Amino acid sequence: MPIMFDGNYLLLVLLPGLILGGWAQWRIKHNFHKFSKVASMRGLTGAQAARLMLDRAGLHNVGIEGISGKLTDHYDPQARVLRLSPDVGNSNSLAAIGVACHEAGHALQHQAKYAPLQFRNALVPVVQLSSSLMWPLLIAGFLLGISGLFKAAVILFSFAVLFHIVTLPVEFDASSRAIKEMANDGILMEQEIGGARKVLNAAAMTYVASTIVAILNLLYYIALSRR
Repeated sequence: MPIMFDGNYLLLVLLPGLILGGWAQWRIKHNFHKFSKVASMRGLTGAQAARLMLDRAGLHNVGIEGISGKLTDHYDPQARVLRLSPDVGNSNSLAAIGVACHEAGHALQHQAKYAPLQFRNALVPVVQLSSSLMWPLLIAGFLLGISGLFKAAVILFSFAVLFHIVTLPVEFDASSRAIKEMANDGILMEQEIGGARKVLNAAAMTYVASTIVAILNLLYYIALSRR
């Protein structure tokens, strides 16, 4: 949310952000809904597929737990646990298996010490701290007319933008690993891979959209700081 709302923000940041975000959310909901109705030939649930993928990689120590919500699935590197929502963990659909194996892909990244994942994990405390400091500095800098405070806030916001950027290769790589392992481990048949890929590609677009919006916001704040 900008300190000083103007037409430039509406046209260059807010409107594109709403369009991109809405489009990305529509794509993931549409594709997940479509392929959640297509059962896999092998009949594995998302949780079973993820377990198979983890075990084949020697990750017997990575647990799988349920979590409430819809598409709240994630891999917790600290606890070394995959948390899968009911629509993913308990379903044998192509959509569920694709999402579950994507999260298992993050565990494989963790095992391989995938550099972008390690960098993103290292950024988490930095982003948490910078996010808590950014808004007080931004507001104080604007209200008091102290450009140094405003610029410091912009620098802090840039860490959040960097986090978004680093997230992109992490998410795309996890999907690539999932597609590869689903085929190699026989989790899905060859003719089923395309459906799971569409779901994962749609999910990836939500990260692309949020990254573009974050960059647009950063550019807006940089321009505002130079006025």
